[in-house]
Amino acid sequence: MNTAYCSHCGQPRSAECHAQCDTPRTVLEPPRYCVECARRMVVQVTPSGWTARCSRHGETSSAGSSSTG
Repeated sequence: MNTAYCSHCGQPRSAECHAQCDTPRTVLEPPRYCVECARRMVVQVTPSGWTARCSRHGETSSAGSSSTG
């Protein structure tokens, strides 16, 4: 999978600073932006986990995910 964009802020990963995005706290949060196209995703959080859906690239979930930005 191409991780061209940050899953938390939506900015290009090549941008100079992602210190606020790469903290221990954000590791536990679901992604908000698609890492392939930077589109805002539809996120649903439940007691058992989360799902995030990009209109172009499909769904990711906490069940089988390692998608940190």
